Amino acid sequence: MTDNPAPRATARTRPGLAPGDLLVRAGAIVFLLGAAATLATMTPLFTGSDPLPSVFYWLCMLMGLGFLLAAAGVLRSVAAQRRRARADSAA
Repeated sequence: MTDNPAPRATARTRPGLAPGDLLVRAGAIVFLLGAAATLATMTPLFTGSDPLPSVFYWLCMLMGLGFLLAAAGVLRSVAAQRRRARADSAA
């Protein structure tokens, strides 16, 4: 029988989720909402119908917000991995 060392404590928010994972998921959802709004906004331009209200043009900016959220999640994940690597190399 082998002796397994105790699992190392990590900065995980939920079991199986690394730091930044929730930000990446939320960013993807917000990005997809913005992409759907962009498609809805562009469709009347190609069909020749009346343009949608300006609220839809503002909703298109959700694509950029979603991208920024996902990028922040990736950066948070990278920072956590670097902290973990430094702690491992110091030990």
